[in-house]
Amino acid sequence: MELFKGVHQIKLPLPGKETSSVNIYIIEGNSGNLMIDTGWNTTESFNTLAQEMKASGFALKDITHIAVTHIHPDHLGLAGKIATLVGAKVFVSDIEYSLLDSRYTHPDELLGQMSAFLAANGVPDWELKMLTEASLSLHNGVYPLTQAQLLKPGDRISIEPFQFQAVLTPGHTRGHLCFYEPAKKYLFTGDHILAETAPIICYHPQSSENPLGDYVTSVNTLSELEVRFILPGHGPVFSGMGPKIDNILQVHNDMIMKIQQLMGVDTKTGYELARVLPWLIDGEPVDYDKLKPVDKRQAVLETLAYLQFLVAENKGKRIDEPEKVTYWLGA
Repeated sequence: MELFKGVHQIKLPLPGKETSSVNIYIIEGNSGNLMIDTGWNTTESFNTLAQEMKASGFALKDITHIAVTHIHPDHLGLAGKIATLVGAKVFVSDIEYSLLDSRYTHPDELLGQMSAFLAANGVPDWELKMLTEASLSLHNGVYPLTQAQLLKPGDRISIEPFQFQAVLTPGHTRGHLCFYEPAKKYLFTGDHILAETAPIICYHPQSSENPLGDYVTSVNTLSELEVRFILPGHGPVFSGMGPKIDNILQVHNDMIMKIQQLMGVDTKTGYELARVLPWLIDGEPVDYDKLKPVDKRQAVLETLAYLQFLVAENKGKRIDEPEKVTYWLGA
């Protein structure tokens, strides 16, 4: 579907989520074409991509450049395969690329780090292995990417008549990029700003020490850009970035208030707090015990991101004991 002159959108399926999709964009240039994000590395996703590209007047061989917002499978997944098949250049944040090998190719060390991390943050022995390995199946969602052009903030990708500036927007991932086209005032936001939900922010072995703080800083930086349309990685294209940022930050502030109410006067681990917080799956409230393992782990890591934020804001204290980390928000 052509959204604007030279800007096409394709929606690709997400495994196990019949009502969800990821947005892929194809930018039509004078002497080449740019794909922004690529979808999951599955047969269904690849076939859908080929079919939808054909319906829009493209073939896979027409793609000369691929820009990746971040390295989650629904955004990076097919980049390596497309590059292998047609020789397209792949552009990705230098920060994200540095994490690829340990996350997808040789994950044993990261699995060990995650196990120790979850245990220190209160996950009990009986649940530890299940949560540690909850996302192992995601590894097949990324086709190996052996070569890429590494982007730093401010770097540009030229697909005449378009010029895309890489904007570092950490939070959802450590090296997440948005791509800004200043002449048209288009902003491709990946998972950083979405129309219908607030992005997931987690604290874990590959994140910064304060990912939610990074997110708040980076969305405030984006608010300084002049933007006509936001083209996100999921959901509809929209305008009005300022009010949307305010709405997203309010969602996070509401969660912080719930955490402050539930913490009480004693110390708690991230796991203990995650078990009593309200969680939403597809818009419906779900108790922690009824979550799938991957969602349980996400709940713990999200909770920790909020706690780390409160510590950084001098609204709480982190207590590092030899085998356990707890948090205290005061009386």
